Amino acid sequence: MSDKHLSTQFDAELAGVSARVLEMGGLVEAQVAQAVAALTGLDAAAAEGVLREESRVNRMDVEIDRDLCGIIARRQPTARDLRLLIAVSKTIANLERAGDEAARIARTVQRLLAGDAAPRLRLPLSDLAFEAGLATAQLRKALDAFARLDTGSALEVLRLDDQIDREFEGLLRKLITYMMEDPRTISAAIDLVFVAKAIERVGDHAKNLAEAIIYVVEGTDVRHRTVDAVQRALS
Repeated sequence: MSDKHLSTQFDAELAGVSARVLEMGGLVEAQVAQAVAALTGLDAAAAEGVLREESRVNRMDVEIDRDLCGIIARRQPTARDLRLLIAVSKTIANLERAGDEAARIARTVQRLLAGDAAPRLRLPLSDLAFEAGLATAQLRKALDAFARLDTGSALEVLRLDDQIDREFEGLLRKLITYMMEDPRTISAAIDLVFVAKAIERVGDHAKNLAEAIIYVVEGTDVRHRTVDAVQRALS
C-alpha cells in the first residue's frame, strides 16, 4: 500500500473524527440552551428533554474516544497530527462535562418546580439567562475555532471567559441579597447559586477547548497563562 494511500486514509479518518466532535458540540450547545430555557420558563418538559439527551452525549463521548484509540494504534501519528488527536480527546471530555452541567441545571429546574419559592426569583432567572447567553456564545465560538483551527478565534474565547466570571460574581452577590431579605427563598436561591456555577463551568470548558486549539496549531501549552501572555505567545 502506497504512502500516499495511507496518508489519504489517515486524513479521511481525522476528518471523520473532527466531524463527530462538531456534531457532539452542536448537541451539547443545544442542550445547554434548552436547560437555560427550561430554567427561565420553569418548563418541566424542557428540563426532561435535556436529561434525555444526556445519554446520547455520553454515548458519543465513548464512541469518539474509541475511534481515537483506534487511529492512534493504527497510524502512530507524530507532530501536529498527534497534537490534533490529543486535542480531540480533551475536547470531547470537556464537551461531555459541559453536557453534565446542562443536566445539572435541568435537575435544578425540577427541584424548583417542586418547591414554592421559584416565582419570587424571576429577576435572578433573567440574569442567569444573560450569563448563559455569554457561555453558549463562548462555546459556539470555541467549536467554530476548532472547525477552522483558528487561533485568533480561540484567543477571543479566552477573553470572553473573564466576562462570564464577572457575571457569576455579580449573580452570587444578588442571590445572597435575596436570601438575606427573604429567608423563605434560601433553598431556591442556593439552587440558583449552583446553576450560576454550572453556567460558569460551561464557559470554563469552552476555554479549555480554545487552549487545546492553540496547542494543536502552535505546539504551545497555554494553560494557566493570562490572556495577555497567550496573545504574546501567538504574536
